[in-house]
Amino acid sequence: MKRAVTVLVIIAAIGAGAGAYYIRRGAPDVQVQTSPISRGDIIDTVGATGTLQAVTTVQVGSQVSGNIAWLGADFNSIVRKGQVIARLDPSLFEAQLQQARANLSQTQANLTKAESDLEQRKVQLQDAQQKYTRAKELAARSLLPQSDLDSAKVAVDMAQAALASQQATVTQARAAVSQSQASVNQNQVNVDHTVIAAPIDGIVTQRNVDVGQTVAASMQAPTLFIIAADLTKMQVNANIDEADVGRIRPAQHVTFRVDAYPTETFEGTVSQIRLQPVVVQNVTTYGTVIDVPNAQLKLKPGMTANVKIEIAKRSDALRIPNAALRFRPTTDLFAALNQPVPPEVQGGGRGGRGAFGNRAGGNATSAQPSSPVAVPQGSSGAQEAPRADGGGRRGFDPARMMERFKSMSPDEQKQFIARMKERGQDTSAFEKLAAQDSQSSKGSQPSAASALRQKYGAPANGQTAQTIDALFPPLPTVESRGRAWLFMDHQLKPVNLRLGVTDGTYTELISTELQPGMEVVTGVTGLGATRSTGGQQGTGNPLMPQRGGPPGGGGFRGGR
Repeated sequence: MKRAVTVLVIIAAIGAGAGAYYIRRGAPDVQVQTSPISRGDIIDTVGATGTLQAVTTVQVGSQVSGNIAWLGADFNSIVRKGQVIARLDPSLFEAQLQQARANLSQTQANLTKAESDLEQRKVQLQDAQQKYTRAKELAARSLLPQSDLDSAKVAVDMAQAALASQQATVTQARAAVSQSQASVNQNQVNVDHTVIAAPIDGIVTQRNVDVGQTVAASMQAPTLFIIAADLTKMQVNANIDEADVGRIRPAQHVTFRVDAYPTETFEGTVSQIRLQPVVVQNVTTYGTVIDVPNAQLKLKPGMTANVKIEIAKRSDALRIPNAALRFRPTTDLFAALNQPVPPEVQGGGRGGRGAFGNRAGGNATSAQPSSPVAVPQGSSGAQEAPRADGGGRRGFDPARMMERFKSMSPDEQKQFIARMKERGQDTSAFEKLAAQDSQSSKGSQPSAASALRQKYGAPANGQTAQTIDALFPPLPTVESRGRAWLFMDHQLKPVNLRLGVTDGTYTELISTELQPGMEVVTGVTGLGATRSTGGQQGTGNPLMPQRGGPPGGGGFRGGR
């Protein structure tokens, strides 16, 4: 009997120990991952690819056809303006020039003969006129028959006609001389064109012909050489996606790398954003020209550049890891920590809404930071404090509303005033401003350039803009809202933040709730499965979109 009791006691002890082990094993062992708040540089960039090209590239061709008789330049040759770099066989053109000169000599001789005949016709006319004068005197004294007088008159008329004909012959001979001279000049130009000279100082980057090769200049001049003007100054022609081109401005700093020097970073400056779109397979890009110094001649035409255009830079900024902004706790996590669910997370559950009005689910532990909100520089618009439930609305700012009213067209101003009257609001200040604008605009119609400057803004120096690049407005200051979580005393505590620019890894902290060295939560492990800080873990088809939290630093998914 005692043995049976002993066995039962041992079995009960073993069962109790096993039960306690499995109970402890079933409880979640939560490990919170944190990262510190730090200071450092944050650079917001736009990435693109481009091709390096010389600033000025000239194609040297031939305006006449013929065989290449001599070449005076090769690949990489340094040439000067006017230097002879090729010669074509000139024998055919020289023969044509000699023939044209012979024709010129013949036409000049014909002109000399025609001018001599003209002088003879003038003498003949003078003689006929003298005879006619004597005949009239004799006929007046009845000493000459009337028939002789008529014959003298006919002789004068014939001499005048012969003189006019000879004058036309002289004019024709002079025209023939001019034509022959033009033919000589043309053939001389053809002979001169057999000598190919460099049009600019530069370096030969391409040679397309060899000695003995025949070039045919028919519809267009064949290209013999390509000369780059100055390889110490180059350009990158980058293709910027239409989603990013609105953030590009002239004079922005650019860094890029090329495959030839993978460890080196080169610098440049945006000089032009071209308005001509380039559409390839329904993808629209815009050409952007970047000026690049190349004093060491490392960069070569045609290289592919991986470009990063600096949109905004914050030096020694207070920054937070983006993983902390994406972290989103669940009700399961609070239960594992024996912590009451904060108001920011309450209202969760499947299909519910978080405190900031975002959709809530049951298993998400991360969310993307809120989308940036552009705030114009110098803006002083007042805002109401957020409501307790995370909502809030923008307060009415009369000064800001007045500035917006000034930018409206007259028709838009009338519609705005009508809407305010329908709501029973005071419109006297707006009506007064509209009347002043109407009086100032009477009697003067702004020019197209003036209207463009009024619409897009005049250059900072007040001078007339020569290109539309000078009319681009400055980029607005970027500000957004977000939330991070602190892990203090084994408890999660939310902190609402004002955020600035981001480089994809860190985000600028505008508000001062967090200080350098403070740890913020970036993820948790041990809650059933490892929680990723970059998004919700999917267990289904990887090609299907995974369900995750919407952008924003607002609500959080609750548990089931």
